[in-house]
Amino acid sequence: MGKYTLTNSEHGLPRTQYENVRLDLAPYPGIWKYIDWLPVQKPLQGFDGGCVTYLSKGLATELGLKELYIGFNGYWPQKDANLQTCSFKDLEAGPTIEMLNERDEKRTLTVASAGNTARAFASACADAKRPLLLVVPKDAASKIWIHAEKDTASIFLLSVDGDYSDAIATSERICTNPNFISEGGAKNIARRDGMGTVMLDCAVTIGRLPDYYFQAVGSGTGGIAAWEASMRLLADGRFGSKMPKLRLAQNLPCAPLFNALHGGEYDPKCPAGMRDAVLFNRKPPYSIPGGVAEALTSTDGEIIGITNKEAEEASRIFQKLEGIDIMNAASIAVAALISEYNKGNLCSNDTILLNITGGGEILYHKEQRTKLITADLSINPEELDIDDVYNIISNKLGA
Repeated sequence: MGKYTLTNSEHGLPRTQYENVRLDLAPYPGIWKYIDWLPVQKPLQGFDGGCVTYLSKGLATELGLKELYIGFNGYWPQKDANLQTCSFKDLEAGPTIEMLNERDEKRTLTVASAGNTARAFASACADAKRPLLLVVPKDAASKIWIHAEKDTASIFLLSVDGDYSDAIATSERICTNPNFISEGGAKNIARRDGMGTVMLDCAVTIGRLPDYYFQAVGSGTGGIAAWEASMRLLADGRFGSKMPKLRLAQNLPCAPLFNALHGGEYDPKCPAGMRDAVLFNRKPPYSIPGGVAEALTSTDGEIIGITNKEAEEASRIFQKLEGIDIMNAASIAVAALISEYNKGNLCSNDTILLNITGGGEILYHKEQRTKLITADLSINPEELDIDDVYNIISNKLGA
């Protein structure tokens, strides 16, 4: 299960090359049925969520698309969707924590996040009782919730007066201490291969790779993951011979990836005013080997810019036609699909995978009990006394 070697260039993203070229499904629930193509040997105990792929009826009929498939990542019991924090970031956290467990990694895992990733890693680390340091922007601290029955004693939440990039810089500084380890971001193979199961689930469900793949992105790592998973499926030989065309969406005017491809600069006020700040990353892995630019070139890909107004309308349409609420980031992807349809860039017979990266949060809070993880410490990164921060974190986590 999951036996692999790593291929990479000196300055690029490491990539897993799995021993099993053919994808054989394992007798496990959720994401773990794809354990042959995950860098772990067994499932993480307590986590059994995964992507649910279904053929759209409401939105598909509205747009005249006969083969529109929804990759739903969230909470929707009617569809057997049960991701614990309602986001596909759970697909990153589960394999990462299991990989660290199997490596007998003792250092404190450190995660910088603007919201969804923090919740996912908090949930997985609470289940695994693994020490976790979360570094989040001050404006995101109120978004870090967890199921009420989970024990948060192993979690330290550090609130940073700044945006996501400031949180990343702070976490990188903390990780210069040998007792802390970064989760790795785009270079984390477990994160990317976990996200890649969205493409695997689609191909297994419908028997082939889609013609188009739509997703909202911040760093673009999810698009890279879909591309890498598609390459593995092509090598398998049973899922078609054409690479899906990536259609990645960003929230204008805070769209560094869109600007890198099409020119221009993002508003210096960003991420203020965004539909969802989780989609803003000042330093995405665009031009490095194995990064977003290469993924776009290899897939005849495109990055689509979407305004808040377009996303708000798309969210309303999706909930009305599909019957479930979606997160703000996912509404950017829905808006991109609608935009491409309205421009005449899609045919009615195209097979399309729309990745709903988060949904069912409103329903989850109605049906489940949750609690906020309150900040253990708030800092100004420009006045950061790193030794004091180490001492405070160590007193709680024993780092």
